[in-house]
Amino acid sequence: MGAVSEILSQKSDRQLLTARPDETVLQATQRMNEHSVGALLVMDGSRLVGIFTERDVLRRVVAEERQPNTVRVEEVMTRNITCVTPESSIDEARHVMRQVRIRHLPVVSADGEVRGVISIGDLNAYLTNNQEVEIHYLQEYLHGRT
Repeated sequence: MGAVSEILSQKSDRQLLTARPDETVLQATQRMNEHSVGALLVMDGSRLVGIFTERDVLRRVVAEERQPNTVRVEEVMTRNITCVTPESSIDEARHVMRQVRIRHLPVVSADGEVRGVISIGDLNAYLTNNQEVEIHYLQEYLHGRT
């Protein structure tokens, strides 16, 4: 099984989508809709300070009947961030996502540089592709074509 860096390198859109702590929830969710993503990394300069997800919007804005055009991201973002490194194994990333019950996992290097974010969809696509390749090779082996 490969490393998280493999998933990052295979992502078609490698742009890091972020939010600022002081912007409104409305601005951040409009960016999420524009890019069809479920989470934004919240950055204070180059420092990761939180993650803002659809779940944060539902629990801390909609359910509390707050106004998205006045609430700032820093008021409702998730601050306790679970991360992996680019060298972390795919299995480790899957385990972390399952244990913590999250769908988006920031990837941060040992020196604290944010390298990207992987989603449960990215993990599923990677695993599906690897299984298809393995099945192909096993079929070739069984039929004596290797």
